[in-house]
Order: sequence, then structure tokens, then C-alpha cells
Amino acid sequence: AMIDREPITVVCSQMGWVRAMTGHIDLTRELKFKDGDGPRFIFHAETTDRLLVFGSNGRFYTVSASNLPGGRGMGEPLRLMVDLPNEAEIVTILTHQPGRKLLVASSAGDGFVVPEDDVLAQTRTGKQVLNVRGENRALVCKPVTGDSVAVVGENRKVLVFGRDELPEMGRGKGVRLQKYKDGALSDATTFTSADGLSWQDPAGRTRTETDLSEWSGKRASAGRMAPRGFPRDNKFN
Repeated sequence: AMIDREPITVVCSQMGWVRAMTGHIDLTRELKFKDGDGPRFIFHAETTDRLLVFGSNGRFYTVSASNLPGGRGMGEPLRLMVDLPNEAEIVTILTHQPGRKLLVASSAGDGFVVPEDDVLAQTRTGKQVLNVRGENRALVCKPVTGDSVAVVGENRKVLVFGRDELPEMGRGKGVRLQKYKDGALSDATTFTSADGLSWQDPAGRTRTETDLSEWSGKRASAGRMAPRGFPRDNKFN
């Protein structure tokens, strides 16, 4: 069936209830949620878009934006649309962009780059992309930009290395991004080295570090303590 292309705003709550508001609304607008729930993901899309849902089990699920419930109520649990296990959390939701590449990484500090076209799932059960075992879980899924990778561990150590050190794969455990004595990965991102590495400080201001020589090293090394003013939640953005 033909789908009319219309603007929508996708809203997914912390508890995983999803809905599509008509039009591109102000993303800072206050919305209603169930008691004890709140906003998690809010972004603009089109009714013709396909949405990629990445679970902490390392699986990608595909949802047609046109199938999302309307924005008049609180929506429906996303788990009713895809077979996301109860023990798995939603890591992120993205609008599919053909030709784009994604950085995926686990809490163990392993990761790789995957072509976005390879993660589209044809069934409700999704597609296994990042292999995780035991206590490890999928933690990061971000569009790839630029020539460099930055990772930060729970120990607040930051490591920067070239994107060319990361393999491109369709599925697997990946390669070690950063070494930890104990603890795990907190976050990872890609960026253009000439522009510097940016993050939001605790006051909400964007800070950019252009001289990254102190944190630059080979992939799978330990890294150095994060710069002053790095967020307490150990996230780049």
C-alpha cells in the first residue's frame, strides 16, 4: 500500500511506550506520560521512514513509522510491535538512512562498524548484529562520522584512536576498543579530529577539546583520565 509522506514526531518513553505525533513539534515541548514514566527518545521523522530499534541484547528491530500508534493517547509498548525480550532494554531508536554506517559497542568494550543497510530486519524477531554474552550488554549505537573514535570507560579514562583501526563487519563480537583492569565501557563516539572532540559540561555548555595528544593512542590501550569538566555521567553527548 502507498503511504503518504507526512511529517511526524516520534516519542518513546522511558518505559518503552511509543507514539507518533502529527507534524514536527517543538522537541522541547512538555508532553504527557503515564505516572512514573517520562521522555526517553523524541525526534522528527516522516511516515515513510523505517525506524531502527537497537536492543541491549545486540539485536536490531525494524519498525515502519506509518505503523506507530497516533499521538492522542500515551501510545503502545514497543514490545508489542517487535519481539524484544523483557530483560532487554532499548539502547536507541534511529531513523534508517540508506548508506550510513553505525558504530556499535558492548559494555565489555568490544565493538565494530556495521553498514546500516545490513541491520534491517525482515521479521519481528529482529536481526542479531552485536554478539553479547553473560552480563555483557549492547551499550552504544551511533552513526559514524569523521576519522576518529573516542571511548570512555567507567573508570573515566578516555582513549582516542583512528577510525581506520576499527573493522567493518556485518555481525560479531567486534574488537577490543579499550582495556580495563575491572569495570566496563561507558560510551563511545566518532568525530572529525580537525574539529576536535565535543561534550556537554555539567552546566549544559558544549566544550570542545582540539589538542587530543594526551588521550591519543592505539586501539585497545587503557587511555588517560578525562579532561576537566567532562560530564559526571561519562557520556560524550
